[in-house]
Amino acid sequence: IMEPSEEAQNSQELDLEEITRKLLFLDKWREIFSYHRLGTNNTTSQNHEGDRISAGETEDGTGRSQPKGQGHLPSSRLCSVPKPSIISSKSGGFPVSLAMATKLRQTLFGNTIQVFSSDWTKAYFQFHEPFSDLAFALQVGKGGVQSIQMAVQGPIIKYLLFTRKGKDCNFLSLCRISKHDQDHTLAAALAGILWAAGAAQKATICLITEDTYVAPTPGYSGDGFSERLQLFELSDKEATEKFIYDHLQCFKGEGCHGVILFLYSLIFSRTFERLQEELDVSTTHLLQPNAGGFLCRQAVLNLILTGRASPHTFNGCQKGKSQEILHGVPTRSDIGYLQWGKGTSDDDRLSQVGSMLKTPKLPVWLCNINGNYSVLFSTNRQLLSDWKVERLFDLYFYSGQPAQKKPAHLTIDTHSHHWESVQHEDEHRPGRRFSPLEMVIRTKWRDATINWNGSIPFF
Repeated sequence: IMEPSEEAQNSQELDLEEITRKLLFLDKWREIFSYHRLGTNNTTSQNHEGDRISAGETEDGTGRSQPKGQGHLPSSRLCSVPKPSIISSKSGGFPVSLAMATKLRQTLFGNTIQVFSSDWTKAYFQFHEPFSDLAFALQVGKGGVQSIQMAVQGPIIKYLLFTRKGKDCNFLSLCRISKHDQDHTLAAALAGILWAAGAAQKATICLITEDTYVAPTPGYSGDGFSERLQLFELSDKEATEKFIYDHLQCFKGEGCHGVILFLYSLIFSRTFERLQEELDVSTTHLLQPNAGGFLCRQAVLNLILTGRASPHTFNGCQKGKSQEILHGVPTRSDIGYLQWGKGTSDDDRLSQVGSMLKTPKLPVWLCNINGNYSVLFSTNRQLLSDWKVERLFDLYFYSGQPAQKKPAHLTIDTHSHHWESVQHEDEHRPGRRFSPLEMVIRTKWRDATINWNGSIPFF
């Protein structure tokens, strides 16, 4: 039988072992929190030179300088602890001024009094479940928010199918992406859009900080977050992508105002000067009031798709009814645009989509169908460069509607004598016999027959 003194001594040794184990456990978590910049003494996220970000050198999660081109973090990076969507005011960059906030508000609303509606302030970028039929797709809201999220969906598909290196470019690969893949894809898509808006010279990213830099005035109504912006300028595309990835929670976290921050970043990347040159008398600001919210004007969507804030969808420039010069799309971009509406007149030349948008470099289109936005795409890069491919081909359609559980698979036949089967259609009521989706497809392929492959036609 063990003596009491020996039992007490052994108990003390066990207590010491337990304490040591717990201390090691705490050290482990302290290291994890510090690694994610959540520690109390580790809030600097970038190494800045003055008020600017160095494009040649960034930092990784441990604070060590990282050479240009090392933008992607290894897949082994711990991701169980989320980053905050509000950054420290000591993170670098430069704070928004009253003059900048005022100009930003005027550019968006045409005045300094209006503020974003609740559907905008709640919106952020969120994918559907990883490893699902919609793993590649963003969940979308309504109104102006929907149009921006769907416009960003185009570059997301572009990246996954045609830009990503070392991956299969087929439809199944879109459904097999993980959460890690989703994060890298969103960072790459947002960075690509902002970099193009910055004329491939620099991108400006807006984040919300702890401190308030602009006080409301009689001529400026505060909204509680635009007055807390810090702006970060990056002069390298890879550094831009890495910076967004490091602060992705600021765009994809609930309550982060992610869509608005992206829109702010888009405007500052393009610069007020370029926007003033590209807009015309038909579009003096970027948003328009609608049913208590705000819709995006075409200039916003074209800026996301083409890098230029063209207010119209026709090719080049045209004269308006009063002989004013109106600005359309000057060159082909990677992502295209199609539209169809019941009230659209074929005789209205100013509302027509030109070939620059109808025939993009890659087979991905943002679609505006009766004011609702969706995405149409093909996995075949050669679709728009080889006329033989356009005889019979597949398209996939994502509407963003909650009822859609997987993309619609359509087969398009452009040589099936479509007109013979529709000779009895009422010419005065176009679209009466066909779904709006079929009608928007025929704005690109006029005599196409669409096979829904067993699905019930919708939208």
